[in-house]
Amino acid sequence: MEYDAKIKILLVDDHKIVRQGLRALIDHESDMITVAEADNGRKAIELLRELSPDVVIMDIAMPEMNGIEATRRIKADFSGIRVIGLSIHDDRRHVLEMLRAGASGYLLKDCAFAELATAVRHAVIGHMYLSPRIAGKLIQECLNSLANSDSSAGAVLTGREREVLQLIAEGKSTQQIADSLFVSVKTVEAHRKQIMTKLDIHNVAGLTRFAIKEGLITLK
Repeated sequence: MEYDAKIKILLVDDHKIVRQGLRALIDHESDMITVAEADNGRKAIELLRELSPDVVIMDIAMPEMNGIEATRRIKADFSGIRVIGLSIHDDRRHVLEMLRAGASGYLLKDCAFAELATAVRHAVIGHMYLSPRIAGKLIQECLNSLANSDSSAGAVLTGREREVLQLIAEGKSTQQIADSLFVSVKTVEAHRKQIMTKLDIHNVAGLTRFAIKEGLITLK
């Protein structure tokens, strides 16, 4: 494969032994080549201007300019270049800051090289890649946040109230809801009043919008 056909990679890490190890592995891949190395974000940006790599593999904690700030500047000035964060840090703050800066992926340094190679190939076609451990933590935190959110129907309504809300949003009359749930009209009216009080929504249109937002019904 010709040089120009390969994925050109810039390695940025303040530990020379890490760069050397990665370079050896990358250059062994038939579709990748390391075009340069940098030991901090500032030097990386200087190299970008002359080399125009396809992907930057970026450490987070580095002297002079850290990986998050470097990524932010790269995406502002070289939007077509993809950045993949490679770090020992698996905490939410570092991951989210790197993604907000514009990174196309985030992996941990204890990952297998095959996973990093996969992330590089995902990045060049415009896809995002996260280490399974990172993705799992973010998903769990998202689920915890949703569970604790006062705006969630799951948090403020009972199971029966969610049933009634869905039927109201589907346009069912009080009698139809009562027949469907095998309860009295008075019981349905009590549920409707309780739902409106809990959600502070006092008309059917508002309840319908809420039900759509919460995924209780979908527009066809």
